[in-house]
Amino acid sequence: MTDPNQPGQQPPQGWGPGSSQQPGYGPAGQGTSGNEQPTPAPPAPAYGQGQYGQPPQGQYGQGQYGQAQYGQPGAAPGYRPPPVQRGIVPLRPLGMGEIFDGAFRSIRDNPRVMFGVSAIVVTLSVLLETLVQWYSFGFLGDSLSAPVDQQADMLLGDAVGLLGGSALSLVVSLVSTTLLTGLLIVSVSRSVIGQRVSLADAWHRVRPQLWRLLLLTLLVMLLLLVVPAVWLGIVVALAVAEQWGPMFVVLLVGGVGVLVWSLWISVRTLLATPALMLEEQRVVAGLKRGWELSRGSFWRLLGIYLLVTIIVATVAGIIVYPAAMVPVVMQLDPMGGVSLAITAVAAILASVLTTPFLASVVALLYIDLRIRREGLDVELARAAESAAAEAATGAGGRA
Repeated sequence: MTDPNQPGQQPPQGWGPGSSQQPGYGPAGQGTSGNEQPTPAPPAPAYGQGQYGQPPQGQYGQGQYGQAQYGQPGAAPGYRPPPVQRGIVPLRPLGMGEIFDGAFRSIRDNPRVMFGVSAIVVTLSVLLETLVQWYSFGFLGDSLSAPVDQQADMLLGDAVGLLGGSALSLVVSLVSTTLLTGLLIVSVSRSVIGQRVSLADAWHRVRPQLWRLLLLTLLVMLLLLVVPAVWLGIVVALAVAEQWGPMFVVLLVGGVGVLVWSLWISVRTLLATPALMLEEQRVVAGLKRGWELSRGSFWRLLGIYLLVTIIVATVAGIIVYPAAMVPVVMQLDPMGGVSLAITAVAAILASVLTTPFLASVVALLYIDLRIRREGLDVELARAAESAAAEAATGAGGRA
């Protein structure tokens, strides 16, 4: 197994200077260690001429305490320059606290994109899903209120319609979530080097990769569902054959296996989306790239991923569960328009608050692993300095 922190590891192809890809995320130089920091000239010494320079006349002669002994000292042995930080995180390997702090900073740095785009995309998605549910539940209610001899045929048709509506809602949710994740990852990647991307610029970068991003999302979903589908098929087959003992064994043991499979695939493919977006990879190449980056860092990624999931689920639950109780307390029809509207508003608010944080953490995990393994901090520092110089030049020209 490759040591993730081993110096000199050759990074795969990424964005290089002069290419159409985003600056600062190109491959590191040959033989660069992921743990090495950029090595600019040391800063001004802490003890300069004003303290230990040439002594005043008449106190200490040149032969004893002259400049040869108390001149300007150099950097102390083992000196490492502080990491560059032009953006939301320091350009060095990040700890978990710095990743979370950087995620919040990315939202504060560019709220128009992080919250504004999230609000637009999530609202449209949830509204469409709510309309589909309202339409389906309306037909289902009519079937339940019909005469008993007509209910069977009507319920069968409504069940098919409900499944079709659920499939449509799933497609809408998939497309909207994929688009939103791509936009947010681009915004975070620019905030790392101190730039604030506009919505138009973010869309310009996401649009060429949108279909690939959708295909990648579908591929990951297929990987997640293949084992559960086989497991459920075996359980159903044993139940039909009335093999209850083996069925319960497969149900319990297979359930644990499905959980392990889901966590493993989720973690190993976690970085595929930022790799595809920021390196402009193709679908399979992006999946392989994310798989390679996660190798050797599974447990760290799993821990952070689970913690983020718990945080997101807690925040969403605080918003959604009280809203779900409102129709019960007010004795409203759970399938009525008012109940669905209350639930939709709560779902929109929960998604708008949690999706930017989750996308930011994933983007920063990708950047952190590339810094650790490929010395990406060197390229990011150059891009940050270049961006700062351009901003200063632009400000001077406007003045």
